[in-house]
Formats: sequence, C-alpha cells, structure tokens
Amino acid sequence: MNGHNGPMEQNRTADGRDADPGALIYTGGSSTQPVTITVVDYDESHLDERTCTRPEDLRTLILRPTITWINVDGIHDAGIIEAVGDVAGIHPLTVEDIANISQRPKIEDYGDYLYVAVRAYSPDSDGFESEQVSLILGRGYVISFLERPDDPFLRIRERLRTGSGRLRASGADHLFYSLLDAIVDGYFAVIEDFGDRIEEVEEVVVVEPDRDTLQSIYALKRSLVLLRRSAWPLRDVMVELERGDSPLIHDTTHAYLRDVYDHVIQVAEAVEIYREAITGTLDVYLSSQSNQMNEIMKIL
Repeated sequence: MNGHNGPMEQNRTADGRDADPGALIYTGGSSTQPVTITVVDYDESHLDERTCTRPEDLRTLILRPTITWINVDGIHDAGIIEAVGDVAGIHPLTVEDIANISQRPKIEDYGDYLYVAVRAYSPDSDGFESEQVSLILGRGYVISFLERPDDPFLRIRERLRTGSGRLRASGADHLFYSLLDAIVDGYFAVIEDFGDRIEEVEEVVVVEPDRDTLQSIYALKRSLVLLRRSAWPLRDVMVELERGDSPLIHDTTHAYLRDVYDHVIQVAEAVEIYREAITGTLDVYLSSQSNQMNEIMKIL
C-alpha cells in the first residue's frame, strides 16, 4: 500500500530545522517535481485552458465574470502556495491547512469562500495510493490543491472540453460538487479492488494458507482502517455542505451534494462489511493453523 508520508511536527522544516513562528511548513516528504498551475476558464459558450507560471496572473482571471478553475499540482513549494493564497484572499490558517497533509477531512466556511480538505484514493498494485486534496469554492472560482500531478479530475476536464452535461452552463458550485463526486468515485474503485483481494485471500485460507497469507490479511486490515478514517469524516463534511446555508452554493446544487453524501454512506458501509469479512477470514486462518498444530502434537 502506498499512502502519504507521516506528518512532521508543524514547527519544524523538512530538514529538521526549527521553523520561524507563523512560517508555512509543508508536512509531506521532499519532492523534486515542479509545482504546476493549470487554469480552465469557461462559460457556456467558450473555454480557455492554460498553464500559469506566475501566481499573480491569477488575480485577473478570478475577477472575470466567467467560471475559473485553478488547479495546483504540488503543495511542497511554500512560496507558490502562499502566493496563490494571497491572490485569492485565502486566510493564512487555510493556507497552513493546505500544506499540512495530515488533515482530517473537514469543511470551514470563511464567508467569501468555503474550504474543504479530503483524502483522495485510487487503486494500485500494492493496494491504493492516497493524497490530500484541498478545495476552495469562491465567488465564480474553484481552486484545487493536489499533492501529486496524477489528475484525479481528468473526467471533469473532458466534460468541460466537450461541453457534455450541465457543467459548462452551471456555476462554480456545480464544478465544486463535480470535483467532490470524482473523489468519491475513487473510493468506489478502491472498495471494488478490496472486494477482489479479500475473495482471493479467502480462497487461499481455505485451500492452502501459509505465512504470506497472514501478512496479506493484516495488510488488508490496516488498509481498511486507513480508508475508514477518511470515509466517516467525509460523511460529516458532506452533511454540512448539503445542509449548509452558504450563499456560494445554490439550492439546485444541494440535491447533487445529497447524492454524493449517499455515495459516501455506501462507501462507509462497504468498508465496515469488508472489515468484518477480513476479521472472519483471520479467525478461519488462525483456527486452521491451530488445528494443524493439534494434529502435529497428536503425531508426536
């Protein structure tokens, strides 16, 4: 399983030196990847995509009457993150949260913008990859901050380019909802992968278990615990978004957010079912090993 690196203490820099009070500290591991800022500016009749090399250029884009989606790939460069935050009028506490990858899923309403921190998941050969995603919903714009340039929002970009669905004809709040929906879709992909892995382990336990089987069981248990720690708090975030009264979210979008909430509940329930299943598999494994030991003792 590939996850995020463990958080560092927030008053120390990545190389272990004490940080100045109030300094922005990225709590993840070191990265040599450049931070990339991409912008999609659109309305129902036009779409403009570009890469932005100077954060200060974003100010003009945010003030346009169109919808502006700013995506930041990489949050390890404190200077760039602070500059983007300054242009968008993001509170310093929010900027600190963006750089702290150990955030519990949460939502904060600052009046002029909403801030949501969630964990995004995608399956890989070792189990899953995860990263913190921070979303800012402002008046006519959305900013997404990703740890890595893996683009979990590729499907959203394609919908914007082709003009399919109602995304191009809707406000920034509908884009905000769409990004959250894409993140939850990633949870479903991981859950489906877990189901396949658990079935494989169950078959091995019944036929011919060995020490590797036990390691596989414990790896699945640990992964499900991590997924559970994200899924249940995400449910609370969606409840607050769906039931909240922020003027940034129109009434028509609340129904879509309710749908995402329902999906999160499905994910959380599936995690609980799989946790019970893998615990049962562990019991069967331990019982079979105990029976084998008893047979050996009888022979001796």
